[in-house]
Amino acid sequence: MATTSGLSTPDSSRSTDFPGSGYEPVYGRIPIMRLRPQIEDALFSSKAYEGEVVPFSCVSFREGHDKIGVDLVLTSPAGTTTRTRLDRGNAGLDEWRTTAQLDATGEWRWHMESFGDDFATWRHNAEIKVPAGIDVEVMLEEGARVLDRAEQTVAVSSAAAAARDTTAAPLDRLRALLADAVVAQLTASPVRSLVTPSAERVIRVERQRAGFGAWYEFFPRSEGAIPNADGSWTSGTFQTAAGRLDGVAAMGFDVVYLPPIHPIGTTNRKGPNNTLVAGPHDPGSPWAIGGEAGGHKDVHPDLGTEADFVAFRERAEELGLEIALDLALQATPDHPWVKEHPEWFTTLNDGSIAYAENPPKKYQDIYPINFDNDRNGIYAEVLDIVRHWISLGVKIFRVDNPHTKPLQFWEWLIHDINAEYPEVIFLAEAFTRPAVMQSLAKAGFQQSYSYFTWRNTREELEEFLDEISHDTSDFMRPNLFVNTPDILTEYLQRGGRPAYEARAVIAAMAGSNWGMYSGFELIENVARPGSEENIDNEKYEFKNRNWAAAEAAGISLAPLITRLNGIRRAHPALTQLRNFEVQSADNQQVFSFSKHLDARYTGSGIPDTVVTVVNLDPFSAQESTLVLDTEKFGIPHGSTFQVEDLLSGSIWDWSDYNFIRLAPGQAHVLNVRHH
Repeated sequence: MATTSGLSTPDSSRSTDFPGSGYEPVYGRIPIMRLRPQIEDALFSSKAYEGEVVPFSCVSFREGHDKIGVDLVLTSPAGTTTRTRLDRGNAGLDEWRTTAQLDATGEWRWHMESFGDDFATWRHNAEIKVPAGIDVEVMLEEGARVLDRAEQTVAVSSAAAAARDTTAAPLDRLRALLADAVVAQLTASPVRSLVTPSAERVIRVERQRAGFGAWYEFFPRSEGAIPNADGSWTSGTFQTAAGRLDGVAAMGFDVVYLPPIHPIGTTNRKGPNNTLVAGPHDPGSPWAIGGEAGGHKDVHPDLGTEADFVAFRERAEELGLEIALDLALQATPDHPWVKEHPEWFTTLNDGSIAYAENPPKKYQDIYPINFDNDRNGIYAEVLDIVRHWISLGVKIFRVDNPHTKPLQFWEWLIHDINAEYPEVIFLAEAFTRPAVMQSLAKAGFQQSYSYFTWRNTREELEEFLDEISHDTSDFMRPNLFVNTPDILTEYLQRGGRPAYEARAVIAAMAGSNWGMYSGFELIENVARPGSEENIDNEKYEFKNRNWAAAEAAGISLAPLITRLNGIRRAHPALTQLRNFEVQSADNQQVFSFSKHLDARYTGSGIPDTVVTVVNLDPFSAQESTLVLDTEKFGIPHGSTFQVEDLLSGSIWDWSDYNFIRLAPGQAHVLNVRHH
C-alpha cells in the first residue's frame, strides 16, 4: 500500500466549541458518508479473510468548487498504519474508491480522512485565469504560497521562487509551478486543509480457510461398511473411513465435513427414505442424537472410540485436510439430557415433550432444544460441547439449522469461542429467509450455505453471484455446495452428467468456497418420487460405493473435480470472493464471468485473470458470441491476446469479440496470458 504524507493547516474540522446552544453537527467540516466496508447498522465488525483484497469506498464532497482528496488510514493488528489515496469513482455521485489486501489475521482499524487539496484547487483556478489574464499576480502568488506550505524539496522551492520572479512572463511562471516534479510531489503529498476524519470502523480478518476452500461431505459409517447375508450391515469405522481420505485429498479438497458422529437414538427411529418405522437393522439418522452410549460429547460405538476419531483427524491433517464436524443442537427421546435436564425441552400441557415440527412435517425421532427455560444452563452446556471437540483438534463446525435457534445465542457462542480460539470456523446451514441468513452471518458465522443450488438459469446465476460478491460480501461468505444429502435439484435430476459438470465448474470457479456431498462425482441423480432428495437417502441407511471402479470405467467426475480444485489453487484470482464480474454472451444458455486480480496482489507481479464460459443447457450444444470487457483485465479494447483453456490445454488468440460453441454442459476455463 502506498504511504502518503503532507503538510496541513491547523485542523478546525472537529471543533466542539460551537456558539448558540452548543449543538455539535453530525457532519464534519468536509462530509464523509457511506463508508464501506461496514455493516449498515455498524453494530458488528465487517469481515475479511487473510489475503483477501477488500474494496474501500465512501462518499465525500465539500461546498463550492474547491478540490478535495480522501485517504484511507488503515491500521493492522500489529499497529502499523498506512495511508492510501482513494481514486474518484463516479464523480457525479462523489464516490471515492481504493482496495487493500489484508494480509494478517486479527482486528484491522480504519477510517477515511478527507481534506481540502489546496494545490489542486489553486491549479484548477490558475489554469483558467492566468492564460486569460485574470488576477494573474494574485494567482501566481497564491500558487507560491501553497508551495511554501509543502515539503521543501529542490523542485518545490525552485518553483516557488520562479513564480515570484516578476521579470519572467506569467505563463513561464505558471509552467514553473506546474512542472512535472512539482505536480508529482503535490499529488503524492498534498498540501491539506480542513482535514476531517470519519468515524473509525473495524474489519475482523480471519484465517484464509474461513474464506477460501473446497469442502467434501461423507458419512464415515458408509466407508468400509459391509452388507451381511441376513440384511444387516457391519458399519464402517473411523479406521475404515480413513481410507477414503486419500481419494478426497487427491481430488484437491481442503475440508472433510462429517455428519454427526454421536450415538443415535432408538425411540421412533426412522427407516429407509424417512419412513416412520425402522427395521431391526436400520442405523437411523445421525442427526437423531443421543442414546444409551451418550450424547453430543460422545462417539457412536460403531464408529470406534474417541482415540479412533483423533487418529482419523490426524490422518486427514497428514493429507492436508481439515475435519469439519456437525453441530446439531437437538436430541432424541433417548438422549441423557431428557432425564438429566428436562427443562432444556418444551413440555406440552399433557406432560409430553414437544417433537420437532415444520408443519405438516413432524420429526418424531427428535426433540428440539428450548433455549429459554434454563438459558445459562443450556448455553454453558453447548459451550462445553464445542470446547470438547476443539480439545480433540476440531477447528471447523458445520451448524445444522441455526435459524431454528435464537440469534442471540449464536452471537454469544461464536464470540466466546473465537475470543479464545480465533482459528475456529462456523458454517451456517440455514436455507431460510434472506434477513435471517444475513443476520446469522453478521452475528458471527464465518460461512453460510446459500441459495446457489436453486439458481440455475443465467439470469438467476448472474443476479445471485453478483449479490454475494458485492452486496453482502462485507459480512457474508456463501459456500456454494452443489448438492447435499437433502438437496437434489430438478436441474441435476433431469440434466444428468452435463448438468453435474456445469454446476461443478460454476461453483468451483465463481465461489471462493464451494462444496459437494459424496455421490455427486458418481452422478447419483435419482430422486425419491415427488421430492428434491436422493432416493435411498444415506441419512437413513448405509451406502456401498466403489470409487475406484467408477473412475476406471470413466463414470466418475473425479478427474474434472481434481482439475477444478487444482486450477483454484494455482490462480490467486480464484481465492477471492469480491472480484466476480459478469461477462456478456448473446445466447441466454451461455453463462460467462471473470475473476481478475491486479499484479500488486498476486505475489508474482503478474496479473491473474480467469474467464469461465459454461453451456447451461444439459441437452443441446450452444453457440454464442462472447463480448469481453477487457479493460477490467487491464487490456485495452480492440487488443488481441492469448487465452489458455485450463480444462483442455487449448490455446487461442482472442479479443473483445469471440465465437464459441459448447457441447451440453461443456465449459471453457480460460487463463488470460498477460505479458
